[in-house]
Amino acid sequence: MKRNVLYIEDNEKIGSFLKEELEQRGFSVQWLLSGEGAEKEVNQHEIVILDIMLPGLDGFTVGKRLKKAAPAVPILLLTARTSIDDKVEGLQFADDYLTKPFHTDELVARLEVLIRRSGGTHSERISLGNYIEVDSEGQMVFDKRTGEEIILTAKQHHILMYFLRHPNQVLPKEQIYEAIWEETYITGDKTLMVHIHRLRQKLERHPDSPEIIETLKGIGYRVKL
Repeated sequence: MKRNVLYIEDNEKIGSFLKEELEQRGFSVQWLLSGEGAEKEVNQHEIVILDIMLPGLDGFTVGKRLKKAAPAVPILLLTARTSIDDKVEGLQFADDYLTKPFHTDELVARLEVLIRRSGGTHSERISLGNYIEVDSEGQMVFDKRTGEEIILTAKQHHILMYFLRHPNQVLPKEQIYEAIWEETYITGDKTLMVHIHRLRQKLERHPDSPEIIETLKGIGYRVKL
């Protein structure tokens, strides 16, 4: 189930970049260049990303109208305006405030927290192996034997979610690395291997004989569902 985002940003370079990034991470993004017509769209989405400096109505005005039209839909302000006054004004109606420049990992983490808090997702659990469950939106990982959450680092979480977005597919290590680290893979780099080793230690019954994250020697990895 994809998470629906309403994204309002007039800068086409930033907008196209972020739309592509979010869609690669499992979001469905409707991108508007201004706040015009946004009130008619907001109830079809689970969260709003809103710039402040927009043509026509500014983001503060648009945000207040969106919150009135859809009180349950969280709003994240994403803006270059960093003054305390702007933050105070924005947080009168918005649920979070992130300044540009930003890192995509942080933005995604904030979006997922806001969606989870709002109850905007109807989560189902995906079983991995005999003892691991992941909610359908990738928020948390559980050990079914104890019912306890397994805490992953940000990179471990992103790697696991990438596998779950490509179930049963053989993924070359170069592809995984470049998707997660957003930089070119250099032959011989063992960064991904180290992270997968540590991820297996948290997920697998027998990390040296993995049942969840399968290695295809000389090619890459696969997670079977």
